[in-house]
Amino acid sequence: MMFAKSMSRAEFLRLSLGGALSLAAAPYSMAAGPATSAAPFNIATRPIPASGAQLPVIGCGTYIGFDETPGSADYARLPGVLDTLFVHGGSVIDSSPMYGRAEQTTGELLTQSNRRARAFVATKVWTSGREAGIRQMEESFRLLGVDKVDLMQVHNLVDWRTQLATLREWKAAGRISYLGVTHYTASAYPQLESVLRSEKPDFVQLNYAIDDREAAQRLLPLAADLGIAVLVNRPFGGGGLLRRLRDKPLPGWAAEAGATSWAQLLLRFVLANPAVTCAIPGTSRPEHMADNLAAGRAPLPDAAFWTAARIASVTG
Repeated sequence: MMFAKSMSRAEFLRLSLGGALSLAAAPYSMAAGPATSAAPFNIATRPIPASGAQLPVIGCGTYIGFDETPGSADYARLPGVLDTLFVHGGSVIDSSPMYGRAEQTTGELLTQSNRRARAFVATKVWTSGREAGIRQMEESFRLLGVDKVDLMQVHNLVDWRTQLATLREWKAAGRISYLGVTHYTASAYPQLESVLRSEKPDFVQLNYAIDDREAAQRLLPLAADLGIAVLVNRPFGGGGLLRRLRDKPLPGWAAEAGATSWAQLLLRFVLANPAVTCAIPGTSRPEHMADNLAAGRAPLPDAAFWTAARIASVTG
């Protein structure tokens, strides 16, 4: 699909969303993506080192956006978010007991649409104590409507020794496919690095963005060296960078990066690091999901593309 340089972000979003929703009923295979050549784009995948299975490079975070009640206008938009995710070959949906009603909303939407098989469901345990952790995870299974979770993570390293021991038991028993740890702030990096070295989880989830690059110094290279898959939260940064950029024109070199919007440009910066397996920006709007997914089109720019001058032109 070719885009004229003069096409606005709003025009792109309308076209992309329209194409996505028109394909929502098309036959689908997780391995091959949408079973039609009419899809506006195909999302790239990267391997999960622990298994070699391919994971789409853009997913959907559910923090805030999926904490909605059935019957509300905001809730009514959410089926379109998942339609759009799946149509373009995406699969990762990340949640947590910390996110209010998000796990229950995710479970409802997957059950109503009969699309559990298309989803890579990730959630977290966020409590202290073995029995409390087990109770919380059992409740997450119930809310999500699943008998197996693809990825269970220790949220913000809370009681990580205890919870990882349980997760290893659950993985051996086939209740989860992968286990991981998460954090969202650079102040936790020393502890996170220690846990990665000692425990070698299947996944780590951390913050990384064009204006929040500290993870690239030690943690991302370490994850690559240890064979740990990386989910990136807060890929638009934590200081409202995307909101500040929204009304500014894209730089002339954005086309070289394969981006037609600021969201795509910021996500393609994140994906330029080969240690990143998947970025999981949160959204509750189908048109934003489509825009985010477009950032995952192959080929992805490599790290060398992102010169200091280009980074500064975005963050400055």
